[in-house]
Amino acid sequence: MDAAETIHENFRAALRSGTLPARRSRLGLADAGIAAPALVDLFHSQVVSRQLDRISRKLQARGEGFYTIGSSGHEGNAALAAALRVGDMAFLHYRDAAFQIHRSKQVPGQTPVWDMLLSFAASADDPISGGRHKVLGSKALAIPPQTSTIASHLPKAVGAAFSIGVAARIGLADRPLAPDSIILCSFGDASANHSTAQGAINTAGWAAYQGIPMPIIFACEDNGIGISTRTPSGWIAASFRNRPALAYLACDGLDLLDALCTAREAAAIARERRKPVFLHMGCTRLYGHAGSDVQSTYLSRTEIAESDARDPLLHGAALLADLGILRPDQILDLYEEAEETIARAAEEAIRRPKLTTPAQVMASLLPPRRAVAATNLPSPEQRAETFGGDAAQMDKPQHMARLLSWALADAMLQWPQIVVAGEDVGPKGGVYNVTAKLHQRFGPARVINTLLDEQSILGLGIGFAHNDLLAITEIQFLAYVHNAEDQLRGEAATLPFFSDGQYANPMIVRIAGLGYQKGFGGHFHNDNSLAVFRDIPGIVLACPSNGRDAVAMLRECVRLALEERRVVVFVEPIALYMTRDLHAEGDGLWTSVYEAPGSDTPIRIGEVGRHGDGVDLAIVSYANGYYLSRQAQKLLADEHGVDARVIDLRWLAPVDPDTVLRAVGDARRVLIVDECRITGSQSEALMAMFAEKAPGLPVSRIAAEDSFIPLARAATLTLPSRDSILAAALEAVRD
Repeated sequence: MDAAETIHENFRAALRSGTLPARRSRLGLADAGIAAPALVDLFHSQVVSRQLDRISRKLQARGEGFYTIGSSGHEGNAALAAALRVGDMAFLHYRDAAFQIHRSKQVPGQTPVWDMLLSFAASADDPISGGRHKVLGSKALAIPPQTSTIASHLPKAVGAAFSIGVAARIGLADRPLAPDSIILCSFGDASANHSTAQGAINTAGWAAYQGIPMPIIFACEDNGIGISTRTPSGWIAASFRNRPALAYLACDGLDLLDALCTAREAAAIARERRKPVFLHMGCTRLYGHAGSDVQSTYLSRTEIAESDARDPLLHGAALLADLGILRPDQILDLYEEAEETIARAAEEAIRRPKLTTPAQVMASLLPPRRAVAATNLPSPEQRAETFGGDAAQMDKPQHMARLLSWALADAMLQWPQIVVAGEDVGPKGGVYNVTAKLHQRFGPARVINTLLDEQSILGLGIGFAHNDLLAITEIQFLAYVHNAEDQLRGEAATLPFFSDGQYANPMIVRIAGLGYQKGFGGHFHNDNSLAVFRDIPGIVLACPSNGRDAVAMLRECVRLALEERRVVVFVEPIALYMTRDLHAEGDGLWTSVYEAPGSDTPIRIGEVGRHGDGVDLAIVSYANGYYLSRQAQKLLADEHGVDARVIDLRWLAPVDPDTVLRAVGDARRVLIVDECRITGSQSEALMAMFAEKAPGLPVSRIAAEDSFIPLARAATLTLPSRDSILAAALEAVRD
């Protein structure tokens, strides 16, 4: 017999015979502050969750359902829903159906059974994901959907909790999260061991230790096993009981009254003291990890039987019977009525429409645009007060780093919801001085020095977006983003897709990167690969080559985040931060005067730059490659009579082929110059694009070798140079 059916029959038999287990505690209704009807309602949410699990497995066996990781054994999390407000945003573990079911009872008009059945059936009518995945979630219930790879939702939950206090300090009203709201983030005991979870919990404690408000409950639902790997007995308590600035509470998830009492205590600490709480809820896992998991391959019969005996529904029934609230036969009627109702609804749900075209699947890759209330540009008086002595320098040519710093300040003046965050961005002004003076101009509430944890930095950006703040986060070096790339790939980019556009996390991630820099050396400060971003659907990848473009593109990135709700990665070429000259020392051709907001010419997403109209050759590049190609362009004309044009892609994702082809125009040949590696670089996609869109056009490329970058004078040996570009160009025009 299927494991689910074994437990189902055991439950029915226990009710029929009246042989229910002993009470797990002597708590009464008064102790938990709950009336008898409310306790029955809580138990009913558990029953509905259980029956949905059973139905999902039956649908899967028929080929009508597509996901069978259920909540059976974890139904005690319904008590968390009873202890919290609907407005307390919940980032839920995939075993928390009972939480969503019970929270739905607090909001009129909700249909959780129907909604979840549509999700099981992958119907296009599924109100949260539109048939794209079986996820818990509901906009009306403040439950953003999670498709978490182990614990990856914890950093953004910490970010959301942190944003509540920041919004209050800035004085922003009408945020999605009320000033006294709290965040719930649930996960399993196995996930607690993941570096992402450890980092997020550490970040919450790190902040709270300094007196920073951090109203979050980390609900660890401990069933003692992760797929087949046992969690050592006592490990979770030993690991988290004595963490600095983290309150630790434990409860029995099989005892509704104990779970409710402890959940209310946790909520009070988080809400009133604005402190993080680790709520350790003992649970059990029934049926194995998922429908295909056979527990008998790694657990003994005795262990499985012991787990089955810890069924929360058996203990909930024992509680109701012992308190004289319901007789066993009445509990059985409630249980079987739920089964019949859900089974009937399931037959309707599987007939609902499915996604049938690529366009339907991809319809929510990008979130819908939203109207953004117009703001006045900063007045001359505001700008004069903010910039002080810097204002006198704005009509003089400056390098990229300084121009970006001023552009950030102007953006923060115009948009009070913008927050800059990252390691060393505060008083120090960043490693390259790009955030110079922002801290003194806008204060620590808006210019946030984070701890050294890229997952937490990016999680902050995602979490802030849940509270309608726009974070411009900084990752100090491109190589460092690999510690945290799943925050972009698995969390930020997927949220619109798996919520059918109902949720988005607009953010801007500034990253200092690419090669050629002097001073700092080696791979960790000269990473020349952008492949990690280019294959993430929906992400915008911007990469300016000069200060004037950098300012205009950053302003466009702010617009994209605010209006189009996009996730934007803004890669700033380190080697060009302080560059002033192009061809000769002192020529100043790589500097620009600062253009105030409203006086500049915008650079919209996808717009390319072009220098020259030569028809002999079009050189297509970006960032350092564009800079070096401009140098080669002059030598081609002056010394070889080759008339070339140089095209700056600017935006590396998405790339519009038609725009690039128009920029190439009537040029007879194309040379792609790519400072990233031959394998996995932009040049690969560009070569394919030209082959498909302009098959008769001769195209060649020069790119960096497939190598990491070494230290010292060898640092540029594997990269394109002015001279190697010149040689490749001459070879191209001679063919």
